[in-house]
Amino acid sequence: MKRTLTKQLPTMVGQTVRIAGFAQVVRDQKRMQFVVLRDHTGMVQLFHEKGGDDDALKATIHSLTQESAFVATGKVVTNPSVKLGGIEVVMETLEVVGPAESPIPITEESALDLQLDWRALSIRRPENSIIFRVQTTMEQAMREFWQREGFVEIHSPKLMGTASESGAELFQLEYFGQKASLAQSPQFYKQMAMAAGLDRIFEIGPVFRANPSFTSRHDTEFTSIDVEISWIESHEDVMSLEESLLHYSISRIAEVHGVEIKERLGIDVVVPNLPFPRISLSEARRILAERGHVIAHKEDLDPPGERGLAEYIREQYGHDFVFVTDYPIEVRPFYHRRHENDPTLTKSFDLLWKGLEVTTGAQREHRVDVLSKQALEKKIPLESISHYIDFFRYGCPPHGGFGLGLTRLLMILLDRKNVREVTYLYRGPNRLVP
Repeated sequence: MKRTLTKQLPTMVGQTVRIAGFAQVVRDQKRMQFVVLRDHTGMVQLFHEKGGDDDALKATIHSLTQESAFVATGKVVTNPSVKLGGIEVVMETLEVVGPAESPIPITEESALDLQLDWRALSIRRPENSIIFRVQTTMEQAMREFWQREGFVEIHSPKLMGTASESGAELFQLEYFGQKASLAQSPQFYKQMAMAAGLDRIFEIGPVFRANPSFTSRHDTEFTSIDVEISWIESHEDVMSLEESLLHYSISRIAEVHGVEIKERLGIDVVVPNLPFPRISLSEARRILAERGHVIAHKEDLDPPGERGLAEYIREQYGHDFVFVTDYPIEVRPFYHRRHENDPTLTKSFDLLWKGLEVTTGAQREHRVDVLSKQALEKKIPLESISHYIDFFRYGCPPHGGFGLGLTRLLMILLDRKNVREVTYLYRGPNRLVP
């Protein structure tokens, strides 16, 4: 008999079905036995009325432990008193195919590190498993958007002979007698695709940062969503593309998962209005200073400043997103294009969502002479990036793009407090297992 999923049961009243899943609850009463079966689509109550001493099913249910994997057959009946949809399955057989040891080593109240140690168990909970279904819809929606807009998908190498960013935060390894590093970003290869004439590309893949930070928003390996487009006028074209991408993706999540997210997590999925607000970094810092938060130590925003700016944008625009633009050259990479009317500023941006940075983007510098000059200003030897510079020697269109952190998106969307909660298997300074 073919397996029936719990979500299909309401349409199968009166039929005998075969169902499979985990034992969420086992109640062994004097005359009756109840088991709540949970599969990836929902839950259903199973019922058995005890018979005599030769009742083999009674003995099997009696020995069933919580979270055991089992297969059962039975007849679907209506029962208005059952909270799980008003139906239940009157059991005929039950086979334990994967018995669970008892007691279960974690609970809903367990510390996060313990839940990460037992990730296979913590993900079983519906409020956690929904994360990965939302993630799937988000990536699928992005691909739908990109395909509609004529993008090409690339897969760039993660083993590199030179740094993909500043050279800091590198994981290095031995590579056949020489040094290699794990890619911090596909940045250089995205730009190579522009020189190759692919025009519009995206990549969803892992990146690695040897960052010893233990904050709630940092990890040493994460999934990056990267985009690059050619023939742009400025970074405004890149921002316009990204806000359209996020609007489409969040709309699809609201459509597919909005009701379940509300039921399970108590969260309303808010589809952002277009366009997103824009504000220059200098203006943002001025507004924060007027509101009592002065950032004196660097030409950037600090976390309290990001949160304070989010409050201001929400008050003034009723929006949860804001592009912060025009960062000074001191805090941006050498390949960011500079403003013609003020070469101390770059045509760059960060995107904040509810006070947390989720994106860095910019128009890139595509002119070989200017790019080389800017690299030397940053004290980067040209021989160390010669392969990168070569990308632009034989004609390259004006281009730009952005990188978007998948786990940060999910953390904010689902109102989690830590990227560890929305990562399938988290990697940080003190975690390499499971």
